[in-house]
Amino acid sequence: MHAFYADHFVLPLPSGHRFPMGKYARLRERLVAELPAVQMFEALPASDDELALVHETEYIEAVATGGLSAAAQREIGFPWSPAMAERARRSVGATVLACRSAMGGAGLAANLAGGTHHAYAGKGSGFCVFNDFAVAARLMQTERARRGASHRLRVAIIDLDVHQGNGTASIFANHASVFTLSLHGARNFPFRKERSDLDVELPDGCQDDAYMESLERALDELGQRFAPELVLYLAGADPHEGDRLGRLKLTFDGLEARDRRVMEWAWCRRVPLVIAMGGGYGHDLEATVQVQVNTYRIALQYWQRWHSLMPATATAT
Repeated sequence: MHAFYADHFVLPLPSGHRFPMGKYARLRERLVAELPAVQMFEALPASDDELALVHETEYIEAVATGGLSAAAQREIGFPWSPAMAERARRSVGATVLACRSAMGGAGLAANLAGGTHHAYAGKGSGFCVFNDFAVAARLMQTERARRGASHRLRVAIIDLDVHQGNGTASIFANHASVFTLSLHGARNFPFRKERSDLDVELPDGCQDDAYMESLERALDELGQRFAPELVLYLAGADPHEGDRLGRLKLTFDGLEARDRRVMEWAWCRRVPLVIAMGGGYGHDLEATVQVQVNTYRIALQYWQRWHSLMPATATAT
């Protein structure tokens, strides 16, 4: 199973900053030690042309050259630096490469970071600079069109971060070929929410059983309204009960059940699946990383199912 990373581009954040930058390298370290069947590849940066499928040219230039205003940097939550700009491009590039792997025969692939769903076409927000799922979805559609496909690739984005995917919802508000599903805390950031194709708002303190009931209904509705050919799954760790910013009360078992249900949903339809990690801000960094390691452990099981169906030459893609 292929997974793509860019954790060696570390943002020089000030002391006490609440973004847990160290979780990415720690996740890769754990996966290398515990799940050696997950093959690691350094992500390549997304190009200007790829980013421009979604983002405004002026914004791309401002990120590249350090031209972001102080207000824009505050909204993103990161001070500008060359590492910030490079990491943002590679986070998108990781999801692009995961999509090509999954759609090229592997069936399932992942980005060790990504899920930057608060980024809009013309601005960043909430620790998100560029929107990796949006760029990857549009690029996969473009690449398929270049191959002469008779219809636009249908992409479902299943966003299970605790925060609504507002940037993604805004970008795809008028795109019938992309279905956006967001299951999130009703009273959590962003406080001004956008309209996804399907939004499910959850109360503070939501626990495993109620969450799974809501997810089951949402997946049923998604299946009735849309037939995806690619699923992008944002497997946020921040619904965990130990998260500082989450306000929900899911256990490790509940989050594993969540991941398994989404992967089973895609598997039953034989739809390629790409996973990104999204948010996670645990009081204990190891708890956040453990949620993500569990996601990979389940993903590897589903990748092995794909592997059992495909010829060796296809699964090596």
